Amino acid sequence: MASGVELGFAAAAEGPGAAWRLRSTYFPSKVGGRPAWLGEAGLPGPAALRCGRCQQPCAFLLQLYAPLPGRPDAFHRTLFVFACRSPACYRPAGPRGPFRVFRSQLSRRNDTYSEEPPPEEPPPGPAPAPPQRLGSGAALCRVCGCLGPRRCGRCRRAAYCGPEHQALDWRRGHRRSCCQHAAGDDSADAIPEHNEFLFPEYEILIEPEEPEFPADSTDDDQGVEDTSKDTKDQEELGAAGHADEAFQTLDEETLEAMAKHETEEEKIFRMFKKQVAAEPEQIIRYCRGGEGPLWVSGENRPEEKDIPNCVCGAKRIFEFQIMPQLLNHLQVDSLGESIDWGTLVVYTCAESCGGGSEYLEEFIWKQDYSMGCIKQTTQVA
Repeated sequence: MASGVELGFAAAAEGPGAAWRLRSTYFPSKVGGRPAWLGEAGLPGPAALRCGRCQQPCAFLLQLYAPLPGRPDAFHRTLFVFACRSPACYRPAGPRGPFRVFRSQLSRRNDTYSEEPPPEEPPPGPAPAPPQRLGSGAALCRVCGCLGPRRCGRCRRAAYCGPEHQALDWRRGHRRSCCQHAAGDDSADAIPEHNEFLFPEYEILIEPEEPEFPADSTDDDQGVEDTSKDTKDQEELGAAGHADEAFQTLDEETLEAMAKHETEEEKIFRMFKKQVAAEPEQIIRYCRGGEGPLWVSGENRPEEKDIPNCVCGAKRIFEFQIMPQLLNHLQVDSLGESIDWGTLVVYTCAESCGGGSEYLEEFIWKQDYSMGCIKQTTQVA
């Protein structure tokens, strides 16, 4: 990651075997599928990866490879985000809730990866199946790819993070292959690349954000609004004028405060739309310790006191945000409630403490669209 704001875009892996770039050896940034763990020790356990609301296992949402230049202990550094699969858990806004964020970092010289950069060409032979075990010996859940301390009671080989995924895998076919393994033959119960619990998998491509337009450029959105008034709009404005007498009964200061609030809310959302319009497919905005997130609303923004310090005592700073455009790639729309957010903002330890021996939890804040934002969006649509 370079200095300044960088944007992330979801890109489908093209061609057979192209998913090789999304394995741990290549230090990927990616969405969905199973996590490509960085450090092999101290993985977050099943209890740490449960939703803070429904207590069900969270699914891997995305990871960003974000090393820190000049920090030998963070030569490799990846942030992992997990999210609940239940739409009902997304109703309240604010901290954590249905999300979990973890950070792992390693020095250049470590027990897992070569000191040399990974090759840019795909490895020979067929693409490897999802790993069932890390080099450290840690078993991974067959369903989600997270730490799997639970074993199938019959074959004692299949690993799971908990009873929910053991039951899911049993229904999906493990009951047919359980206890039928040939000696030393793992292919008898190979792990499918995808399942209904996992989010769709994409590579995240990173590009620098282009500079903003000159200050004297025209506001395209405003121009569209000014030129789109029709006869019906004018009639509505006239009708509003006849209602002035009713509003005179309200206190003038109250009216001014209401007008100011509405204006500020509209301004914030308009700035959000304008900034995103240049690259409407962006799913990530990254700028560690930079100018801060791009908010979708003036409501429900955290104050400094709302962002807890790291376990080491250092303050947490803004590192990146997840944009609502990511939802278009997750296949989470439904007739009833759906997984939804305005933006997700990740704060990490300013000192980036820790090392290769553990995954440290960081902080995430969920901001939703305000009613004013929704109203503006509806009017534009």
